[in-house]
Amino acid sequence: MRKSIITALLAIGIAFFATGCSTMHMGWTAVTGQHKLDDGAMDAYDAMFTEVVEHGDPARAMMKEYKVAEDITGDDVKESITALAEEYNMRVTGYVKMFTKEDAKPNEVKEARIWSLCSLHIAKVFLNYSRYFGGFMPCRIMYVQYGNGDAYLITMDLTLAIHGGYPLPDEMAELAAKVKVAMEEIPARAANGDF
Repeated sequence: MRKSIITALLAIGIAFFATGCSTMHMGWTAVTGQHKLDDGAMDAYDAMFTEVVEHGDPARAMMKEYKVAEDITGDDVKESITALAEEYNMRVTGYVKMFTKEDAKPNEVKEARIWSLCSLHIAKVFLNYSRYFGGFMPCRIMYVQYGNGDAYLITMDLTLAIHGGYPLPDEMAELAAKVKVAMEEIPARAANGDF
């Protein structure tokens, strides 16, 4: 009996350290380092982690998605994004029609396009702050249409890039907020064919 209890305790201890230590470490790091972080950091990480647990897809947890209206084509979206980028002081720095597959099955991607947008002034400010912000540049919008006709515009959720670390200097926070608004409103409007 004593040997069984010791074996069970040992198994529980191994299981705890194998699965619980990293969770405990994350919690400890968050609690002890939270005072240094942006006020929105914990909410941003919680929202992302909740999405990962719910859907199991880390890419989905870091993106925003906009359903394209049924009567809007990929070409309509292209015209909208080009016009709207200028309105938001963004520059279209790249566009690629990745592919079209006419005989796509209903749940298979039929068409994919991608736009790259950037504000060169804002990019320079952020690169001077940290070259690692270059990994977010240029901002992208992806158009994906399925064989059943459903289409979506997808762009990166910039919340963590803005609020996920130490607070940004005031000027940068203001500039980042403008880019975030642009990268949410451009696809939202383009999904409805807005100019």
